[in-house]
Amino acid sequence: MSKPLIDKKDISLAIFGITPGNGHPYSWSAMFNGYDKALMEKECPYPAIPDYLSKQPPETLTIPNVKVTHICCTGEGEFTAEHVARCSLIPNVVETPEDVIGKVDAVIVATDIGSEHVERCRPFVEAGIPLFVDKPMVDNAKDLAVFNAWIKEGKPILSSSSMRYVKEFLPYRISTHNLGELRYVSTTMCKSWETYGIHALEGIYPILGPGFISCKNIGTKDRNLVLYTHKCQADVMVVVRKDMYGGAGLLTIAGTKGADQLRSMDSFYSFKAQLESFVSYLRTGVRPFPYAETEELMRMIIAGIQSRDAGGKEIFLKDVL
Repeated sequence: MSKPLIDKKDISLAIFGITPGNGHPYSWSAMFNGYDKALMEKECPYPAIPDYLSKQPPETLTIPNVKVTHICCTGEGEFTAEHVARCSLIPNVVETPEDVIGKVDAVIVATDIGSEHVERCRPFVEAGIPLFVDKPMVDNAKDLAVFNAWIKEGKPILSSSSMRYVKEFLPYRISTHNLGELRYVSTTMCKSWETYGIHALEGIYPILGPGFISCKNIGTKDRNLVLYTHKCQADVMVVVRKDMYGGAGLLTIAGTKGADQLRSMDSFYSFKAQLESFVSYLRTGVRPFPYAETEELMRMIIAGIQSRDAGGKEIFLKDVL
């Protein structure tokens, strides 16, 4: 029987990291702490964040009894820890991430460069501090082996994309029976495969479930066209293009008896649900989904890179590690 990872009412978190184009320290901290509305709207380097935060009434904005109390931003990006702290009401800025050990209950690593995550997480894994790791957890086989070993040792680590929680896709996470047997699923995303491919994949993964077999990426670094095979025999096409901001988050799902097309529209809902799942994990010790799903998703990301680098060769997920 699972036991709570943190057995007290009020939970303190630290949030870490800075990577280009990633504003999660602003928005995620605001979902725990609230925020300075005037300052966020005037100075946040990511206009979408104050836009979706401002649409929420105070009673639905924050997750109760959890606060981000410490922040440290190491890396390259468009902001400083001090600025995030002012915007998102974080009382403590520390010089190094390790400074929070013994001062917080859990840690959020809010960076999206998978190749950095082993070293960013290692001090807290070794200290036994529960971790949430932003997507993708890894982008290479060597680092996936490290996380697999940590999980096998019982280390409390959770990682996901917010696309797992998209509310528009929820009906088909519950059931696809009205569509018959699935034959085709496609999804789209912008930016890079290494950082945003996981958004596309984790959006469709809870619909299809485990059982991805192989992939072919016939595209380029800026234009990823990735075809997956799945045990259900549906063809799965994932397109991630660097500048396709106008077409991100589109889902087509087609079966023998019906079809539907959907689009992710509410970033706030997805992010908050993602963070709430981490808090639930802290309070209950029960994972919101099996780690085996994260492991398969990381194989899918890595296989997409390996296939692209090999000129579109079919890569079987079982051969990634």
